[in-house]
Amino acid sequence: MEVYLDNNATTKVDEKVTKAMEPFFSKIYGNPNSLHKFGSQTHSAINKAINQIYAGINANDSDDIIVTANATEANNSVLKSVWINDILNGDKTNIVISEVEHPSISVPASFLKAQGVDIKYAKVDENGELDYDELVKLIDDNTALVSIMWANNETGKIFPVAKIGDYCKSKNILFHTDATQAIGKVVVDVSTFHCDFLSFSAHKFHGPKGVGGLYIKKGVKFTPLLHGGEQMNSLRSGTIDVASIVGMGEAMELGTSTNAIRYENTVVKELRDKLENALLDIDDTILIGGKQNRTPNTSLISFKGVEGEGMIWDLNKQGVAASTGSACASESLEANPVMNAFGDDSELAHTGIRFSLSRFNDEAQINYAIKVVKDAVARLREISSSYAKN
Repeated sequence: MEVYLDNNATTKVDEKVTKAMEPFFSKIYGNPNSLHKFGSQTHSAINKAINQIYAGINANDSDDIIVTANATEANNSVLKSVWINDILNGDKTNIVISEVEHPSISVPASFLKAQGVDIKYAKVDENGELDYDELVKLIDDNTALVSIMWANNETGKIFPVAKIGDYCKSKNILFHTDATQAIGKVVVDVSTFHCDFLSFSAHKFHGPKGVGGLYIKKGVKFTPLLHGGEQMNSLRSGTIDVASIVGMGEAMELGTSTNAIRYENTVVKELRDKLENALLDIDDTILIGGKQNRTPNTSLISFKGVEGEGMIWDLNKQGVAASTGSACASESLEANPVMNAFGDDSELAHTGIRFSLSRFNDEAQINYAIKVVKDAVARLREISSSYAKN
């Protein structure tokens, strides 16, 4: 049996999404910017997809949503636009992020730091919770942007983005949230709180890889990362990938419907909890971050004395996919920086295994995964030099 439990890294493309995309590879293939009928044939599908994306996050028609290659491009676009507009050409000096942001935020932030921008880092506690009061203390009159992820990719922890956004609005400070790990798992509705920018990636909610989006609130100044064309109202140049936009729109509609969110919060959560509770019955095993305030599909578990890389190797041989460390940098043997941020337990940072489920998992798969993980823990502890056997 093969069991895919690495859905925070990427998800299976829904067959309905694949079907919606298929005509735009070789049948309806015109450039949307062309004046002839080959180009115009794509327009209705693009308009439908854009409307699906707007509806998925309940954006206002007067706001902008630009289609990007991925959330990494969207996140870079936000930070570098704010740098140009509000720091280089303005009077602001600092940007505030959390210390557990995805590398597509933390790495460009480090780049900006090298250019002289003051980057402030909001800490998380031993459970991965963001301290709102401590975050607010970092924000001052010189803050150009606050960028805080909606949900953490490792722990699934949900951060208080609505509260943060409303505070930023009261101080006239730009607020961005990376909602990549939130869409399709929790309700993301930009009409219910203040945010100036919101980014996402289709392959995290059963859409295709290579396409994402950036929401920009009406009236917010934005300098494009890419220049060279008039696509996306000149906010993101480049020939439009019709098939990918259609796929993202379909995936957005499927993943953000009331039934889809209910399924995540009932069936997927029940399967996650079954897996989690069974694994926590293993001696010297802990759930990193605790059970509260997280997305319904994610568990980050540490098995004492078991190196994460060894565990992933054993699971892979038995057809079970999970992850250790951020999936974007999983080939690195360095300790997971997100878990390092929780405290000084170096072993914890090397032993955490992330299991992330989706609507395509079922109970038989979870039962099989439980057996495989238990067998792997027993084998790896038997040969471990760091695990003290009783």
